[in-house]
Amino acid sequence: MLEKVLIANRGEIALRILRACKELGIKTVAVYSKADKELMHLGLADESVCIGPGPANLSYLHIPAIIAAAEVTGATAIHPGYGFLAENADFAEQVEKSGFAFIGPTAETIRLMGDKVSAKHAMIATGVPTVPGSDGPLPEDEEEALRIGREVGYPVIIKAAGGGGGRGMRVVHKEEDLIASAKLTRTEAGAAFGNPMVYLEKFLTNPRHVEVQVLSDGQGQAIHLGDRDCSLQRRHQKVLEEAPAPGIDEAAREEVLARCVKACIEIGYRGAGTFEFLYENGRFYFIEMNTRVQVEHPVSEMVTGIDIVKEMLSIAAGNKLSFTQDDVVIRGHSLECRINAEDPKSFIPSPGTVKHFHAPGGNGVRVDSHLYSGYAVPPNYDSLIGKLITWGKDRDEAMARMRNALDEIIVDGIKTNIALHRDLVRDEGFCKGGVNIHYLEHKLASQK
Repeated sequence: MLEKVLIANRGEIALRILRACKELGIKTVAVYSKADKELMHLGLADESVCIGPGPANLSYLHIPAIIAAAEVTGATAIHPGYGFLAENADFAEQVEKSGFAFIGPTAETIRLMGDKVSAKHAMIATGVPTVPGSDGPLPEDEEEALRIGREVGYPVIIKAAGGGGGRGMRVVHKEEDLIASAKLTRTEAGAAFGNPMVYLEKFLTNPRHVEVQVLSDGQGQAIHLGDRDCSLQRRHQKVLEEAPAPGIDEAAREEVLARCVKACIEIGYRGAGTFEFLYENGRFYFIEMNTRVQVEHPVSEMVTGIDIVKEMLSIAAGNKLSFTQDDVVIRGHSLECRINAEDPKSFIPSPGTVKHFHAPGGNGVRVDSHLYSGYAVPPNYDSLIGKLITWGKDRDEAMARMRNALDEIIVDGIKTNIALHRDLVRDEGFCKGGVNIHYLEHKLASQK
């Protein structure tokens, strides 16, 4: 097993990684910015190193500072968590070149799956179902681009090859708007991502967002941990997730799960990863792969009993998978609510001091959070301050436990989106299961 891991992140995911390391007897190094000197995991780590001032580009995104912290503390591996440098191929490459183990895929794999065009090509080659489209960069030749648009059928969506997080995409409803939209998206993509390449896909009107959690050791073995439904989104950002996805055609589910495992083996994937799909009319369509641990990984852990972070650490140490596919049994149902420090109506971030924090409890309740009474939420970073997770023998029980947990949780001193979640877990449409990715946006718009 790894000797000492540097945790190149902050907040709840840093604490999550630290706990997994401690369970395995691995020493830990916590890095932090000057704005984060009150983080909970700093006092629990074996060592801590300040890597710069509050702005992320001067600390958590500053590769030389992180590498230097690993060198001076004698760390043997670096875990990037999610966000920040987690899917930065240059970072993964520099970590390995500096003599440390990168707890994640190789830089080559991150590059392959980070570019949506090359990722789609790889998935087509391995048999993973994809959305009909240009199957490569959208040609700048206008006649050829128009031909592809007609062949795919309107509406279509133009996406930046290097985009992500809901950025770099534009829906086109009629042919006469295609060329102008493509030019505008190319310009925006070049400015935002340093890559002006765009591609075209069929725009699905009422899809769900369903994803597949995988683990692969890079040594020819891979498994899936079932699927998750992440359709409750606001501005392409996930709000509430659950596992397994309700109301999915079982034959389609089994096929896509098997295809994802096959794809991991064929591309030599190493570590934890997530295949993201749109699901409509009983069919799956690949959209991207996240080459890291996801915010919503706990729901997969709850229904399988497998610790994804501990498995990542073991794989990075050069071990083969601890489980076979036959060992993976989906039991019950799990929900996760993302708790953000933000106004529940305007969604404006709400940093400040938490006067009082009370975590809920009871059977099947898990809280992943770095909050404590007196903690000052800084204004510098993402507003996620915790995740409330419940498990039940079925979806109804998991939902009932989530309602109770949301009624029990107390975060005083700052605004949070807890009120929104209390509404969602009592919403008739969501409680029935199977809502599409537009459901929450429409619900919020109707309340204005």
